[in-house]
Amino acid sequence: MEDRSHKVLLALVMLFLFAVIVLQYVCPGTECQLLRLRALSPAAAADPYRAEDETPARFVPRFNFSADDLLRRVDFNIKGDDLIVFLHIQKTGGTTFGRHLVRNIQLEQPCECRAGQKKCTCHRPGKRETWLFSRFSTGWSCGLHADWTELTNCVPSVVDSKKEVRLRPSRNFYYITILRDPVSRYLSEWRHVQRGATWKASLHVCDGRSPTTEELPSCYSGDDWSGCSLQEFMDCPYNLANNRQVRMLSDLSLVGCYNLSVMPEEQRNKVLLDSAKENLKRMAFFGLTEFQRKTQYLFEKTFNMNFISPFTQYNSTRASSVEIDRQTQQRIEALNFLDVELYEYAKDLFLQRYQYMRQKEHQEARRKRQEQRKILRAQQARLREQGENSSSADYTGNVERWRR
Repeated sequence: MEDRSHKVLLALVMLFLFAVIVLQYVCPGTECQLLRLRALSPAAAADPYRAEDETPARFVPRFNFSADDLLRRVDFNIKGDDLIVFLHIQKTGGTTFGRHLVRNIQLEQPCECRAGQKKCTCHRPGKRETWLFSRFSTGWSCGLHADWTELTNCVPSVVDSKKEVRLRPSRNFYYITILRDPVSRYLSEWRHVQRGATWKASLHVCDGRSPTTEELPSCYSGDDWSGCSLQEFMDCPYNLANNRQVRMLSDLSLVGCYNLSVMPEEQRNKVLLDSAKENLKRMAFFGLTEFQRKTQYLFEKTFNMNFISPFTQYNSTRASSVEIDRQTQQRIEALNFLDVELYEYAKDLFLQRYQYMRQKEHQEARRKRQEQRKILRAQQARLREQGENSSSADYTGNVERWRR
């Protein structure tokens, strides 16, 4: 009986070793190595870059991106003329990220944030000039929640006067933004509007002018839309909450701004979506609300700037507390069908960039270890050679002494 139990135990051990060998061949990559390390070390399980939305860490890409699309490392010169421009889309977690930019980055000259003041002073080292264009550093200088069309036309003229433009070489403008799951973002905006938010100060400037009331009608007749139900919010055909992320990131000049009669609706939607995707892909950086730690990691790698404290993943928001049925969710998705497609594209690009940067990081670490091993082997070889030479010299000296 005892021999039989030993045989069973031996068979189990052999099966385990066989499984490990097979895993080495089937999945030799970095991700699988990390999985093996987690299995062997409980302390290693606390990976700060684990799947924050509880999906598998390894995903199947849907889109093909080039290495240039995936690699995001900019030579941001904070002491020169370079400028980071934050495009803040409503209800995407941009306020939290904006505070990180002014309060949580390790800088030679940190931003000066005083209690009671909405804006911080973010000067370049040794200069009285800002390196950051955002709500918390320069205010809403191009209008409340200015979009891509507004910012790209407004920021250069706000930052530099005509005289400075002639004297100063061309600046590098690095645009960044944060996106969010469209359904969660939409519900969050509804709750915000329900509490009295209007964003009336938004200019919506396009091709040199703001839209007329005929081009952009209001959803409500009073001072605000406080207390509106979700049904009322969804029923307004002019609601700017619909597909807000696509509109905020696209070049509206391509479709005649807010004049809906310029082209057919289907063509307009395609142009807007294609423009938003292209602008997002070309941006220096974008993050996703649902992936706070990965957003932090990619920003740090892109700009070579480190945050002092790690980002916190908040899974409980006002939007998450709203209970909706499947039919309502489907209608919100239909109202935001362009945003849904943009977010799927953005999420795929974001996760591919993250994996690409992590692989580059592991490759660089492996290269450094290999170089260190080469140096160590060379040092050991020199020591052995010196030892052999020393032994040979001692032996020769002894022979000479013996001959005397």
